[in-house]
Amino acid sequence: MSGSVEAVTTAVLSVALDAASLRHQAIAANISRAGVQGTTPLALAFESQLDQAREELATAGVLRRDTVAALHPELEPALDAAGQPVLQSVDEQMTQLARNAVHYQALLQGLSRHLGVLALAASEGRK
Repeated sequence: MSGSVEAVTTAVLSVALDAASLRHQAIAANISRAGVQGTTPLALAFESQLDQAREELATAGVLRRDTVAALHPELEPALDAAGQPVLQSVDEQMTQLARNAVHYQALLQGLSRHLGVLALAASEGRK
């Protein structure tokens, strides 16, 4: 594995926070444009990249830093297989917004704990 475990963990948490932030932006935009004719909802394009990283972790037992660096969540139009906009109700979008907020808070807690462990290690266990 290139890079330390600490560097990879921090990078993964950073990418996950970026993805959650972008997902929140997409959902908020979809809610604000609900019912407006001619608009296409937004979605986060990230799952296939995440699946590849999961597969590497499962097969190799480690996640390389360059794999994490290649993860780039992006917003894209939410289209079905026929290329038509995927429409969701405002209630569905509000549910997704709440779920994403909980997800984001969990990621922040994970980052806080990770940085706390690093601070403890840097202080040699002294508070």
